[in-house]
Amino acid sequence: MALLEIDQLSIAFTRYTSVLRQRTTEVIHELQLSIGEGEIVAVVGSSGSGKSLLAHAIMGILPGNASVTGTLRYNGEPLDAARQVALRGKEIALVPQSVNYLDPLMRVGEQVRSSVDQQTLSLDAQRKVFARYQLADDVERMYPFQLSGGMARRVLLSTAVISGARLIIADEPTPGLHQDVAQETLRQFRELADEGCGILLITHDIESALQVADKVAVLYAGTIMEMALAADFSGSGEQLRHPYTQALWKSLPQNEFKPIPGSQPLAGSLPVGCLFAPRCDHASDECSRLRPETRHIRGGSVRCIHAS
Repeated sequence: MALLEIDQLSIAFTRYTSVLRQRTTEVIHELQLSIGEGEIVAVVGSSGSGKSLLAHAIMGILPGNASVTGTLRYNGEPLDAARQVALRGKEIALVPQSVNYLDPLMRVGEQVRSSVDQQTLSLDAQRKVFARYQLADDVERMYPFQLSGGMARRVLLSTAVISGARLIIADEPTPGLHQDVAQETLRQFRELADEGCGILLITHDIESALQVADKVAVLYAGTIMEMALAADFSGSGEQLRHPYTQALWKSLPQNEFKPIPGSQPLAGSLPVGCLFAPRCDHASDECSRLRPETRHIRGGSVRCIHAS
């Protein structure tokens, strides 16, 4: 049984365009994803593809003008708003992208310890996890404004690790970290997964994700175009199923370093058919008319009528 199951998740936002007129824009479209115990699933995609919105939807911290359809299940039970509140910061923990999630009026050691009930044990655990992430002894007495960006990210990671959560959602956890610390952070996620945690690793850095992930979900304009095994990202990408995933792989410096022409469409101006069709060398007339359904091919899934 999967630890987290997401089925047909769609997210839309309603805003006023004038005094009496509203407009609703869907930004996540029929998303399907599952994470098992002991598994790291990386969600990769460019800025604006909806990665952080996915994290916030799971945590139940979307803004009030958001509407959500579809089903979320955690440990086999519906993950509704009440259950999200009960599990948030305990069984389900977020390592957020922004360091602004730290309370500016509380010392960081106290913030990290607040995720554990027993204060004597939590003080020892906090100091151990700070040492693991190369945070000096005096950091626990600092306020967030006294931290560098990299130090703040390590504090956020410490909060998730010390909580004992079974599901950890890491939203861009490594930017701003020294390379050695970033590598150690990824290794720690792998260790947590090997101990039975489920990890959702959200990142734009596919190279880093492939170091530790079991599966990779490729997000484009609010839709998962492909779910592939990390091992499929090899050679010239012949094991990959979607043209966007293949183009993303070939754009890396160690591969062909070939840029993808065009740009990702905005949420309010999506093409009628396949979202990638305007940029795809393989697009046909049918691609421009119909939005592909998810198909299961060669141990993965893909939204492309040409995949085989």
